[in-house]
Amino acid sequence: MEKHLLDSKRLRRIPDQFSWVDHRLVRRHLLRGLGTPGCALYLFLVTVSDERGLSYYSEASICDHLGIEAETLRQARRNLIAGGLLAWRAPLYQVLDIAGTYAEPSKEPARQASVLPVGKPAGPQPEEDQAERLRLARMLSEIMEGGAQ
Repeated sequence: MEKHLLDSKRLRRIPDQFSWVDHRLVRRHLLRGLGTPGCALYLFLVTVSDERGLSYYSEASICDHLGIEAETLRQARRNLIAGGLLAWRAPLYQVLDIAGTYAEPSKEPARQASVLPVGKPAGPQPEEDQAERLRLARMLSEIMEGGAQ
């Protein structure tokens, strides 16, 4: 399929500020198990962090920006830490390099993540949440591979 612009007047341009989303999140299945709040928190932190991945938004401010409750934020943060994507020591967040991070360690090299433990990783999620995560992962994969149909 040949790609073509759908709206040439709104061609995306990279702004001057620092921010990006790494393709390896999809290729290595790193979004699995994060849930929608975890994905939202990760996107938020990637967007607001500096070139070293650091940001220090307060819990209240993040909850306000994402429209989530404090406990939902805490669980999302635990999931990101357990997944090797984030380090946190209040009030500082660090989005971590994902060079050695894999969602399926049995198929890939062992994860070498530097995280600051906060609590136990998330337990099993309800079926609806699993379906939502799969839908989101497929959608992101399609976007990264050249656009959703």
